[in-house]
Amino acid sequence: MTPHHDGSPLHVSTQTPALGETVHVRLRVPEAFGPLAWVGTRSNPNREPRFDEASVVATADGWQWWEAAVEVENPVHGYRWLLVGQDGRQHWLNQLGLSRVETRDHDDFTLVAHEPAPEWAASSVMYQVFPDRFAKSASAPFDRLRAQGELPEWAMPADWSDPVDPAYPGRSKQLFGGDLDGVRERLDHLESLGVDLLYLTPVFPARSNHRYDASTFDVVDPLLGGDEALVRLVEAAHARGIRVIGDLTSNHSGDAHEWFRAAQADQDAPEREFYFFRDEADGGGYESWLGVPSLPKFDWSSAELRRRFIEGPDSVVARFLEPPFELDGWRIDVANMTGRLGEADLNAEVRQTIRRTMRDVNPDTILLAESTNDAASDFQGDAWHGAMTYTPFTRPLWSWLLEPGSRAGGGIGFALQQVPTFTGAEFHAAHTRFAAGFPWRTRLATMNALDTHDTPRFATHARPGAVPVALGLAVTLPGIPVVWAGDEFGLTGDDGEASRTPMPWGSERSPAVAPILDTYRSLLGLRRRHPVLATGGIRWLGAGDDAVAFVRESVDESVLVFAARSAATLTFDAAALSAADAAARLFGNARLEASAGLVTLEAEEAGFAAWSLPGVAAPPWRGEAA
Repeated sequence: MTPHHDGSPLHVSTQTPALGETVHVRLRVPEAFGPLAWVGTRSNPNREPRFDEASVVATADGWQWWEAAVEVENPVHGYRWLLVGQDGRQHWLNQLGLSRVETRDHDDFTLVAHEPAPEWAASSVMYQVFPDRFAKSASAPFDRLRAQGELPEWAMPADWSDPVDPAYPGRSKQLFGGDLDGVRERLDHLESLGVDLLYLTPVFPARSNHRYDASTFDVVDPLLGGDEALVRLVEAAHARGIRVIGDLTSNHSGDAHEWFRAAQADQDAPEREFYFFRDEADGGGYESWLGVPSLPKFDWSSAELRRRFIEGPDSVVARFLEPPFELDGWRIDVANMTGRLGEADLNAEVRQTIRRTMRDVNPDTILLAESTNDAASDFQGDAWHGAMTYTPFTRPLWSWLLEPGSRAGGGIGFALQQVPTFTGAEFHAAHTRFAAGFPWRTRLATMNALDTHDTPRFATHARPGAVPVALGLAVTLPGIPVVWAGDEFGLTGDDGEASRTPMPWGSERSPAVAPILDTYRSLLGLRRRHPVLATGGIRWLGAGDDAVAFVRESVDESVLVFAARSAATLTFDAAALSAADAAARLFGNARLEASAGLVTLEAEEAGFAAWSLPGVAAPPWRGEAA
C-alpha cells in the first residue's frame, strides 16, 4: 500500500475553483507507511515553489487523512505532495505515483480555474455514427437521386449489402446512402444500449463519403436530408435524453469549398488569406493536410476567417448550436495540427476562440478535440474539455489485449503500424504515464475508445474473450466510454476504411450478434447505474502479466474492478480494500476471497468483473459540520 491522492471529490474540496480561491486537498497515507515528521504540498505558482503544510484530520480503516490548503494562484495550478519521514526519508507523490526523487512539474496534480466542461460530460456514454454507413431511411435522398441518375459525379453508388471497397477511389467515393433520418429512426437502438451522447462525423456537403473535405459549412448535405433532417434528428434525440454533437475540420476545408475556390480565382479576394498559398518563386501551390491536395490548410492569422468560422454569433461554430439545430457541442478534427505550420502556432488562440463563442451561445455545450498522440500540452483546461486521443487508453489497451503480432492499420499511430505486446503492468504504466499529463477533470471528459472510424476495429485481432474486458475497462476507467457504431454487432475491419461497414440491421437476434449486444447493454448499463464510475476517484490495487485491478471510490459507493486477459490471480493486502468482505457482485464470474489478511481475485479465463462496495468513510472538510 502507498499514499494516495487524485483529483476526485474525495480528495479535492471543489472541482471548479476560481482564481484566487483556497482549495483544500487531502492525502490518504496507510498507517503502515511509517511515522511522518512533515507532510504538505509543493506548488509552483508563477514558477516559484511554495509549500503548504498539511495536518492529520482523521484516522480510519487503516488510513491517515492529511489535509492542506492551497491557493489557486494561476489558471492551471500544479501541486504535488511531499512526505518526510521521521527517519529523514522523503517521498514525492504526483499523478505518476510515489517517487523517492524529486519529480517534474509536468506530472503534477492540477487545480484548473478555467471554465469547466458541462456537468453532464463525465457521466456520458458516447456513440459514434458515420452517417453514410449507419442507416438509410425509407425516404433517403440517395435512392431517389440514384434512380434519377442525379447523384454527384464523384459518387460510386453501392447497395447496403455490398462490401466496402478499401482501395482508392472507392475508399473515399463509395456511397451507401445512409442519411440523418435513418439515424433518427434508429434512436431506439441507441437508447437500448444506454447511450446519451451521439457523435456525428461531418454532415456538410463534400466530395467524399467521409465529408472531411467540406465544400461549404453553410448547410447540411442534401444527401443526408439537408438542414431539416438534422433538426428532426436533434429534436428526436433530445426528447429521449440523448445529446448530439457535430464534427468540424478546423485545420482544413475541401478543395471544392467556396472559400478555397474564391481564393484560387482571385488573388485579391479576402478568402485568399484563409489559406497558405506559396509564391511562384517557391514552386507555387498551397499547403494541405499531410500533402493531400483535396484538403487545403487554413491560415488562422486571417481575422476574416475567424469571423466567418469560429468567432461570434454569426460564425459556423455558433450557428449550429443555436435554434433550429441546437447541437450540444463539437468534436474538432485534426485539432493537434490546427493553426500550426512551421514557426506559426496559433492553436491556443483558435481553440480559445471556439470555446468563447460556444460559451456565449450556449455554455452547456462540450468541446472535444482530436489529438492522436501525447495531447497533454493542449489539454490543460483553457478550451478543449476532453480529448479524442489514443495514448492514455486505446493504444495501451490494444497492446495488452490484442493477439501478439497484430497490425494496427492506419490512423492509430503505432510505429510501423506494429502493435507492441504489453503485460498488464505495462498497460497500467502506459495508461498512467499519458493520463498523468491531463488535469483530473480533463481526464473525465476524454474519450475511452476501443476503436474509431480511423482505426481497425478492436474485435478484428482481439485475444479470445477480450472484448468484454476491453469494454469493461472503457466504462470503468475515468473518461467517456465510446461505442463506434457496429462494434456492438461484432463487426471487424483491418483498417479505418474497412471498419466503416454498413450496419447489419436485422441481425440483432442472431446467435452471433445477440450475446455481444447483451454484453454491451450490460456493461454500458453498469456505467449508467453507478455514478462513481463517472466521477469517483481511482486507486490501483494490482497489475500482473494477465490481470489488473483497481477501485473507483466516492463517499456513496465504491466499485472494485478486475480485468483479466486469461486465467489469472491477483493478491493484495486486505488493508488496501477494507470492505472486501461486503462486496456485492455486479458483473462477471471472477472469484473474490478475503481471508488471512489478503484479498485474492481469481479468473479461470479471460473476463471482466466488478463488485459494489461501501463508500469511503471520508472525514468532513475543515469548517464543515461532522
